[in-house]
Amino acid sequence: MVSRRTFLKYTGSTMLTLFGFDKLSGISTAIAAIPGGTLDPNLIKKFKTPLFTLPAMPKAGKIKLKGGKVADYYEISIKQFSQQILPTGSPATTVWGYGPVHSVEEKALVYHAPSLTIEANWDVPVIVKWTNDLKDQATGDYLPHLLPVDPTLHWANPPGGKAGRDSRPSFAATPRGYQGPVPIVTHVHGMAGVPDHSDGYAEAWYLPAARNIPAEYAATGTWYGFFNEKANGSEPGWGRGSATFTYPNAQHASTLWYHDHTLGMTRVNVYTGPAGFYIIRGGPAGDDAVKDKATGGSAVLPGAAPKQKDKVPSTRALQEIPLVIQDRSFNADGSLFYPQTRAFFDGTTGPFIPESDISPLWTPEFFGNTMMVNGNTWPFHTVEQRRYRLRLLNGCNSRFLILDFSSIPGVEVWMIGSESSFLAAPVNMSTVNGNRILLAPSERADVIVDFAKVPVGRHVLRNVGPDEPFGGGEPGKDFPVAEPATTGQILEFRVVRAKAADHTTGPANLLLPPVEALPPAIVTRSLALLEEMSNRFEDAPAQTLLGTVADPGTAPAKAVKQMWMDPVTQNPAVGATEMWEFFNTTEDAHPMHIHAVSFELVNRQPIVVDEENGTVQMATDSQPLPPEPWELGRKDTIIAYPGQVTRVKMTFTTPGQYVWHCHILEHEDNEMMLPYRIGPVQPEQPGQP
Repeated sequence: MVSRRTFLKYTGSTMLTLFGFDKLSGISTAIAAIPGGTLDPNLIKKFKTPLFTLPAMPKAGKIKLKGGKVADYYEISIKQFSQQILPTGSPATTVWGYGPVHSVEEKALVYHAPSLTIEANWDVPVIVKWTNDLKDQATGDYLPHLLPVDPTLHWANPPGGKAGRDSRPSFAATPRGYQGPVPIVTHVHGMAGVPDHSDGYAEAWYLPAARNIPAEYAATGTWYGFFNEKANGSEPGWGRGSATFTYPNAQHASTLWYHDHTLGMTRVNVYTGPAGFYIIRGGPAGDDAVKDKATGGSAVLPGAAPKQKDKVPSTRALQEIPLVIQDRSFNADGSLFYPQTRAFFDGTTGPFIPESDISPLWTPEFFGNTMMVNGNTWPFHTVEQRRYRLRLLNGCNSRFLILDFSSIPGVEVWMIGSESSFLAAPVNMSTVNGNRILLAPSERADVIVDFAKVPVGRHVLRNVGPDEPFGGGEPGKDFPVAEPATTGQILEFRVVRAKAADHTTGPANLLLPPVEALPPAIVTRSLALLEEMSNRFEDAPAQTLLGTVADPGTAPAKAVKQMWMDPVTQNPAVGATEMWEFFNTTEDAHPMHIHAVSFELVNRQPIVVDEENGTVQMATDSQPLPPEPWELGRKDTIIAYPGQVTRVKMTFTTPGQYVWHCHILEHEDNEMMLPYRIGPVQPEQPGQP
């Protein structure tokens, strides 16, 4: 009997349609592309669409704050619109995306998926009024979701009213997908030191100010009113269908991003398009602090980058380019495809909740069969024989990317930063990792790519990550690589001769600003990453979970699950530095994200997992494994590999209620997220007597 996980290991996909078989070590191997919607990805023309260079988000003005600081002010809404994602001549796709409501500049108010980049300056606060405008612009009626929403999860649950919102509702019979008004709350991923009322807490969502919201529905999440009072002093302060958040931008220069974070709906909300870069520039650890080893003076990094006054699309030659890489599937009419039944994942056809413990629509992971960059399938971009700075974001729901530059002859790739800072030193990925960059969902990489020695012509950036859950290992040896004709291709670079000399500093000569070490940890928290299998169906995951490891100093130690509604147990003191240990008891790697902080990766260490008894212990004679060179900087997302404990260290500066979770969005939406609190319980916060 071959288990689901063993089958996946050999087939290379959780969702393969079996057109044929070939025997390999006694295991049947599928010969087929990843299924999706009714549009065959092999029929989509590749490299016909120029890359859309994401513009800077226009400001709505400035606001003077108490104390004299001046904040940059934005008014941004999320709308539904049509976008030409597939090549010209194919049907357009209905998506959601953010865009500016007002602008101090005379320019088009562009809505796009992914959305425009918020360009922030170090130590200059940004205030954003986020509006949920998912309604028919003609009638004012709410728009239902574009994708199937599973109401059996622990989710926002607006139909539950104030008493039943943010819960896992009970059903007498298996329900259909939710078709009501869509809740939204925006999180700036990686923003450190942000007050909790501006973090995009999963229970602080709000519905659009639509004409026809049913009276019995909850219009806001459990924490919305509390945060509104805390931020503004009165309930009307944020306004119906909106919330106003303040971001301090006091951390290192960083490549952040923003996206929806609604409880139990993040996977489907983000899949429809609402996400974008948020870049913090300047400060003592910004670009101006990078030095040239050869001269001792200031280094010159590749530029220019998108700016506020650029035309859309930009007519300037940009050398700093943000790239959002996502996987999607489509139907022949151009619409987005996302599974409408659990059967798509592993063939489980029911019975579902309430007759079993399997949700009817939730899928444990999803892998699209089409790659998209900056909102277009398989685009091309013309580059000169010179250096470029690429800010890379893995915006996929579940897919780990291994970007492979090795098929581009003569290219040299240097990584200079990760999510929350520059690295300790530039890392030549061409020599230390074979021109490959591993990115988990939500991870970012700040990369200099040198095309100076690349022959004039067309060259494809490839992906050798798996079309399945990732557990580590070497591509082609420990797991099958992505389908070469589809998900194995990302972007075509069209290399042309340089028009002028490249005066940027060679990456080997870059002296990056030091990242100060954090103080010693005063508390160590041992935490568990768990997967709970169905008690009715063999080898079928029912949910993913987080928890604690009791008495980790003993061997073996019990892993204890925690649910979202359980009392908060991760409660660091304000100003405390702690070590968090992620004991991964599952067979998948998980990208772990902790809100409101940036952290150091300390090390990883092999462990032994006893699935039958639910215990973990350190492997015999195991030694800690140091971070990879490209992990030696501040991060906000870290890969926790199976069979290992992953240790990170961080300082908690701002009191309030936040969350930590896996950033595989399908996992996050089904219990692999927990609240944590910095400091004491706040007076009158939700859930208190």
